[in-house]
Amino acid sequence: MQTRQQLLNLGFGNFVVAERVVAVVNAASAPMRRLREDARQEGRLIDATQGRKTRSLVITDSNHVILSAVQAETMRQRFQEEEA
Repeated sequence: MQTRQQLLNLGFGNFVVAERVVAVVNAASAPMRRLREDARQEGRLIDATQGRKTRSLVITDSNHVILSAVQAETMRQRFQEEEA
């Protein structure tokens, strides 16, 4: 029997499997900008912003960094709603 995987809405029709998410962080700080640039150079960056301003970074268990135009707090609320 298959189990349903819970998806986290990254905004604009983009989703990630919630179990794979390690952290959702604010993109504005200098360490997060360095993390984003390192991921870009290493080919681990996924841009899910649809051309909009990056507001949060989603870090996965595979060490990929996903850019999202949705605030980290909004994603936390969506994740909690999905659990309920």
